Amino acid sequence: MNKDTLFKEFSIPTYDQWREAAEKTLKGASFDAKLLTKTYEGITLQPIYRKEDVEKLQHIHAEPGSAPFLRGIIEAGSTQSRCWEVSQEILAADADEFNQIARHDLERGQTMLNIVLDRASMAGQDPQEALLESVGDSGLSIFSREDLDTAFADINLEEVPLYVHAGPFGLPVLALIVAHLEEKGLDTTKLRGCVGADPVANFISNGTLPYDMSAAFDGMAHTTRWASKHAPQLKTILVQSHPYHDAGGNAVQELAFVLATGVEYVQALLERGLSIEDITPQIQFAFSIGSNVFMEIAKIRAARMLWASIIDSYGGSEAAQKITIHARTSAWTKTILDPNVNLLRATTEAFSAVMGGVDSLHVSAYDEAIRPANEFSRRIARNTQIILEQEAHLSKVIDPAGGSWYVEWLTDEVATKVWELFLQVEEQGGMLQALEAGNPQAQIEDIAGKKAENAALRKARIVGSNMYANALEHPEHPSKLAIEPAKRLKAHQSHLAKHDRTTIASALETLSFDQEDLLEKAVKAVQAGATLGELTKAMLPTNTKSITVKPLHRHRLAEAFETLRQQAEQYEAKTGSKPKVFLANMGPVSKHKGRADFASEFFAVGGFDVLRQQQFTSPEDAAQAAIASGAPITVICSDDESYPESVPAISQAIKAGKPETTVLVAGLPAAEQLEAYKNAGLDDCIHIRSNCYQVLRDLQERIGVML
Repeated sequence: MNKDTLFKEFSIPTYDQWREAAEKTLKGASFDAKLLTKTYEGITLQPIYRKEDVEKLQHIHAEPGSAPFLRGIIEAGSTQSRCWEVSQEILAADADEFNQIARHDLERGQTMLNIVLDRASMAGQDPQEALLESVGDSGLSIFSREDLDTAFADINLEEVPLYVHAGPFGLPVLALIVAHLEEKGLDTTKLRGCVGADPVANFISNGTLPYDMSAAFDGMAHTTRWASKHAPQLKTILVQSHPYHDAGGNAVQELAFVLATGVEYVQALLERGLSIEDITPQIQFAFSIGSNVFMEIAKIRAARMLWASIIDSYGGSEAAQKITIHARTSAWTKTILDPNVNLLRATTEAFSAVMGGVDSLHVSAYDEAIRPANEFSRRIARNTQIILEQEAHLSKVIDPAGGSWYVEWLTDEVATKVWELFLQVEEQGGMLQALEAGNPQAQIEDIAGKKAENAALRKARIVGSNMYANALEHPEHPSKLAIEPAKRLKAHQSHLAKHDRTTIASALETLSFDQEDLLEKAVKAVQAGATLGELTKAMLPTNTKSITVKPLHRHRLAEAFETLRQQAEQYEAKTGSKPKVFLANMGPVSKHKGRADFASEFFAVGGFDVLRQQQFTSPEDAAQAAIASGAPITVICSDDESYPESVPAISQAIKAGKPETTVLVAGLPAAEQLEAYKNAGLDDCIHIRSNCYQVLRDLQERIGVML
């Protein structure tokens, strides 16, 4: 078979010929309205892409392993595997529990320890000084080297890489980890992964920092300088997109704001005497991966290309232009309702991450929105990415999406729009000044509002939540990771009692930003017994005021519909039954089934019990049955031709017998006809363009479901 002559007997149609054929199948409908797709990023997607769409793209001939690293950092022909680290987040509040989970999962396919700290530790606070509700909240509670000795027992950190978001000021956490390594006689030069500070992410998530940003940058400079000499394989600067993604931002916003933050960090460290070659190897980017498969692939590929261009503008070498990317599947897309569907969401998101070429990956457990993952949900999540690697063999291909006309075109479109937004941020004085002015927050709120509106209208479908709800489901009540605060307070007091306070005080007095060996001194203080909180207070200046900014609102897309279902569940618990809707199905099945199915689905997503077992031949029978059912809402279902006869009669009869009943019709009658129906007693109509969420919320309020 000769590939040069294969299919030569078939002529290649032009785009105009293809479009003409496509328009014939639309039977007069608008080509643009039916076949063009507009994304939240402001990109219009075509139904078909051709070779000529990518011929003029500058990056199309980029080689794997070469700048701008669009196709990854592995050179073509290399025998090196394109394998990523399996970096599942380990959620445990107690160090001993963390150790048990970590050792169990490392033996079963996990390759990187992903440590999530609790809010107190993230803020650099000891249990005694932190808010009690922040101790053990959503992560591991640590304050001493002994906590890490327990957490890492029988785990060799020379062999197992780490991924730790160390909060806005990462130096104390890194000091505890290095102290543990010294205690175990391990070599810091073999420490791999990331123990990174990300002050901007914490700032925009919480809306405040208790100290000036320059102090955070001073700490970042010290950890970066130390790591470049003593732990060159360790990243100490973390740049996360999660706050923007989890607030509802689009891919362009997420990437532009992350790149602007990266530039903010680079600029701050250059001002503190580090070189671009010292800084960039210590930077770790982290992205959330959403459900738009190809958009997410393009986002990751564009990130590599744009970051290389930015570092090149600083005069960075080709090696310095390489980007390291960690990814986690989206928290924003996950649901409490029908949680098993999250397995599929996480799988498609993980696929995008791998196709895009990430270096490490967390796949969220299907029950992430409900509770801390258990052994089963951790195993399924872990095995999802192991299957992508070992059964789908995606690690054997460099840039598997590369060469696709659609993906290459989309990568270029994303990169172009990201660069425009990035330059806007730079014109505003950089990311911090843009955040202080509230511009990124406003832009993200705008997109989040559009996404929420589309979900409410069910243009954006959330399977199991705003579409295809399981009416028999009893959703689980969310629970948080927690620990006994009293237990941690007692452990903290015990730690303080068994260490010489004079020795610790002397060690803490030596800690200041003007010391070149600050981290080494901090490690000595830890070995003397100093705690996380003591290190933080000793190093951070006390004469600076806290800084504030409008925070981003972290949420999930499905929350509004989940609230409707929760209210219906609470109503059932109080009254003994769910709120009811009666369907007055008029005529034979062929007349009413389509709209009865629509109405059943419409109300099921709000937790209503839909009564649709009967069908009626007369309006009188339908009205009597509706009243007898006791349902506070009746929906008339039939075809348009039957409505002029049935709707007024049913509405009048129901209102006469039970005037408080809400009577609706399924469908959208013409304005004059709808007005006539309302004059006869009809309250309103529900149809495919209805704001499903608002209608259901109003109805719940009207009939007393909202307690």
